[in-house]
Amino acid sequence: MTAKKWGLGLDAGGTATRWALVARDGEITAQGKFAGVSGLQMMNPAGQAALTSLFKALAAKIPADVQLNALQVFAGVTGLAEDAAPFEQLVADALGVPSAQIRARSDIELLCRATFAPGEGYVVYAGTGSVAAFLDETETLHRAGGRGVMLDDGGGGFWIAREALRFVWRREDEAPGAWKDSHLARAIFDSLGDSSWEASREFLYGKDRGAIGSLALTVAQAAQHDSEAKAILVRAGEELARLARAMHERFGSRPTLLAGGAARLHPCLSAQLKTQLGPHFLGLNRVRSVDPAHVVAARIAVQS
Repeated sequence: MTAKKWGLGLDAGGTATRWALVARDGEITAQGKFAGVSGLQMMNPAGQAALTSLFKALAAKIPADVQLNALQVFAGVTGLAEDAAPFEQLVADALGVPSAQIRARSDIELLCRATFAPGEGYVVYAGTGSVAAFLDETETLHRAGGRGVMLDDGGGGFWIAREALRFVWRREDEAPGAWKDSHLARAIFDSLGDSSWEASREFLYGKDRGAIGSLALTVAQAAQHDSEAKAILVRAGEELARLARAMHERFGSRPTLLAGGAARLHPCLSAQLKTQLGPHFLGLNRVRSVDPAHVVAARIAVQS
């Protein structure tokens, strides 16, 4: 008798990793989440050890009646290197399945698969960072942006936070104490708990990029009363529209969707894409699949 086939799907981000186990008939047998992971953890032994521990913990949650030789895995992973083989081998060893049954791709590729059929359209994603992506008819992934906050990632949460801090401290260079008359500056300093440069420096250079990116929410809230805060968000929308235009110029005009937490901060971000892309812009967070990304990943796995 042929073993029942199973698909394990993972949507692995820096905040959380969500997983689902799907049977061949489409039934979701189990799902859950554990700590966030990143492909960047493969760059050092401590990170690899942490990944191994997490995936072994996941293995313990797989029901006993699931035959591992019939388990296919598809994972969308943030920060994954182009050569995913070492990550796939680590997951295979932790789960106790052959590496040939593991497919790991970037999280943005998984988002593309959940949003459009191959060759159908573009996704512009704005989270802590930013990237545009296109999965073509041959299922080859093409990207614009996504090169990290140190180099670019224009329009993402980190970029918005950095631009706001830059504005505040440049004004302080010109007129010390000007922050008292700026709604944006006061909101930022309230969020940091201190108006000193030392506090801003510790935040910007001492926190991880996700924590810094969260300051973008403060900027968005300030935009209701502060013209400079709104101007920063408008420029963020222009940066995201630039990524979309790059895709349209390279591969032709196609439907385009905006997604991600930073994209939802303020309507003026999506308004810039609407202005520049016209009818090709579908809007914010409209997806083809009714299933969340980790379930989409499981269905891809079980069909492979």
